[in-house]
Amino acid sequence: MLILTASELSLEFGDKKILDGVSFSVNEGDRLGIIGVNGAGKTSLIRLITKEYTPSGGSVFIAKEKSVGCLQQNVIVSDADGAMSVIDYMYSAFGSLLSLEGEIKKIESALASDTAGAEAERLYSRLNEANESYSRLGGLEFRSRCRARLLNMGFTEEHLSLPVSSLSGGQHTQLSLARLLATEPDLLILDEPTNHLDVDSLFWLENFISQYKKTVIIISHDRYFLDKTTTKTLQLRYGKAQLYHGSYSRCKEQQEADAAALERKYKAQQLEIAKIKANIDFQRRCGQEHNFVTIRAKEKQLARMEKIELAPAPEKNIRISFDEEKQSAGEVLRVRDLSVGYGVPLFSGLNFTLTKGERLFFLGDNGCGKSTLIKVLMGRLSPLFGRYEFGYNIKIGYFDQENSTLCSSNTVFEEMRSEYPTKTDFELRSALALFLFGAEDVDKKISELSGGERARVTLAKLMLKKVNLLIMDEPTNHLDIGSREALEVALTAFDGTVIAVSHDRYFIDSLATRILELSAGGAVDFRLDFGEGAFSEYMRLRNEKRSQEAPVPLQKQESEQKLSYQQRKDEIRAQRMLENKKKRAEEKIAELEAEQSRLKDELFSEAASDYVRAAEIDRRITEIDDELLKLYEIVM
Repeated sequence: MLILTASELSLEFGDKKILDGVSFSVNEGDRLGIIGVNGAGKTSLIRLITKEYTPSGGSVFIAKEKSVGCLQQNVIVSDADGAMSVIDYMYSAFGSLLSLEGEIKKIESALASDTAGAEAERLYSRLNEANESYSRLGGLEFRSRCRARLLNMGFTEEHLSLPVSSLSGGQHTQLSLARLLATEPDLLILDEPTNHLDVDSLFWLENFISQYKKTVIIISHDRYFLDKTTTKTLQLRYGKAQLYHGSYSRCKEQQEADAAALERKYKAQQLEIAKIKANIDFQRRCGQEHNFVTIRAKEKQLARMEKIELAPAPEKNIRISFDEEKQSAGEVLRVRDLSVGYGVPLFSGLNFTLTKGERLFFLGDNGCGKSTLIKVLMGRLSPLFGRYEFGYNIKIGYFDQENSTLCSSNTVFEEMRSEYPTKTDFELRSALALFLFGAEDVDKKISELSGGERARVTLAKLMLKKVNLLIMDEPTNHLDIGSREALEVALTAFDGTVIAVSHDRYFIDSLATRILELSAGGAVDFRLDFGEGAFSEYMRLRNEKRSQEAPVPLQKQESEQKLSYQQRKDEIRAQRMLENKKKRAEEKIAELEAEQSRLKDELFSEAASDYVRAAEIDRRITEIDDELLKLYEIVM
C-alpha cells in the first residue's frame, strides 16, 4: 500500500532552484534513506512532506489517517515546555491517554461519593467505556515505553526528574528522538538522527528501526547507519531524484553499474549515429535521385532516434591533503595517571603512550570525557591530576568540533588571511577553491555560513598548516558523505600521527589503528587488526572482553546445561537452513540482476520502437524490482 507519493515536486527560493520535478513513492513498511551533498535539498524535501514548506510546483500525497512524526536537526524543546521534567515531557506526547486518565479519576471520585441508582449505573457504564478506550490506546504500557526509550537514548534514571530546561543541546535532540520513537507514528521521518548518540544508543536505534513494522524515511550522512537500517535509497543530485532498491552501499554499486552500462550504450549509439551520418554523406556525394530518397530515410531515422545522454558529472567534492613539515620523534605522546573533569573526575588513572604513525580514536558513552580529554591535551583545560607530555619536534594541528577558532565577523577570505598573513591572495584563494569556496563565497561572513561550510573553512586552515600530529574532535560532523570520504583518503595518506574523537563508525572503520574506550573506571586499550575493518574488530574484541568479565547467572548456567542433544542439533540445522536460504537468495539476486540488465539493454536497442515488447519488458523489470526487494531483505 502506498503511504507517500511525491509528484513533480519543485521548490525555488528567489532565483535559486532547490528541487526540480522530484517524483517518488514510498510503500508501507519501506525504510527509505535520502542522500545527497550538503545543499542538495534533503531537508527541504522533508519540509515539503511535512507541509512546513509549500512547493513551487507539484504535490505530496500522504495516505489518509496515517500519523506522521518528524525529528528535525538540532531541535530545542520550547521554553514553554522547559519547566517540565524529562519524563513528564515524554508523557505529554500521549495527550489523549492523559485526558482519559483524568476522566477515569473524576468518574471514580464521583462513584466514591455514595452515588446510587440510575446515576451510578450511568457512571459505571462511562467508566467501563473509558477503561476499554484507555487499554485499547496503550494506556497500560505507555509510561514504561517512555521510560525505556529515554534509557535507550542514553539518559539515566537521575535524568528523568530533571527539568527539560537543564538539558544540553545534544540532550534536547536525544529527548525529542526518544519522545518521537515512543509514539510510534505510521510514517517516521528522521533528519540526522545519529547526531549526539553514543555507540550503544546507535546500536539500539539501528535495531529498533530495522524491526520497525511501519514506514521510515531517514536523512543521514552516517553510511554505517544507512547500511544497517534502509531498504531503499533516494539520491538527490542537481535538484533531481533517483530511487534505488537497497541500502547505501547497494545504491553506490548500482550507480557505478548503471553509469558503466549507460556509457556503453552511449558509445554504441554514437557509433551508430556516426555510421548513419557517413552513409548520408556518401549518398550526397553520389547525387542520384534514389540516393536522395535514402538520405531522407536516414535523416528520419536519426530524428526518430531517442538520444542517450551521459549521466551528469558528480557534484564537486573537496580536495584535501595533509603534509608533514618535519619528522616527529618516535614517541609522540606519553600520558601518566591522568584524571580530567570539571571539579569531579570524569575518569581517572589514564595511562598510554602514542607512537609515530598511529591513528588513535577515543570512544565511549556521551559525557565520559572524550572531548574534555582533547581540550586537556590542547592545553585549553588543566588536568585534575597526572601529567602528559609530547615528544620532540611535535607540531600539532587541531580540529575543534565547535569551530570556535573562527571569528564570526571575518569573511571567509579574511579568516584565512588572519591565519596566514604571509601567503599570497592566489595561494589562499586556491586553497579555499579546493574546499568549494568560489569567488563570491570567499566574501561571505563566517556568521552566515552553514555548519558544513564552517567545518570546511576549519579544514582549509588546517591543511595549510604543516603538522605531524593531527588532533580532531568530531571532524565529520556537518560534512556530507563525499567530504567524509575525501577526509578519510587524506588521513590515510598522512604520514604523521592522528588522535581523534568520532561517532562515525564508517570513518573509524577506515582509519583507526588503535582505540581507547573511556569510562568512569578508566580506559580499555584496543590495538586493531584491519582484517575486519577497525570498528568491526573493536566491537568483536569489546564483546569478547565483556562476555569474559560478565558473571553468568546461575539460572542461565542451569538452563544451558539442560539443553538436550536434540535441541542443539535443531539449532545447528536452523542455522544451516538460514545460511542456505541466504545463499539461494544471493544466487537468485545475481540471476535477476543479470536478467534486468539484459532487459534494459534490449529496451534501449531493438525494443525501442516496438511498443508491445517495450511494455512487456517494463512490466518484467517492475516484477524483478519487487522480487529483488524481498530477496535483499533475506540477505541483509
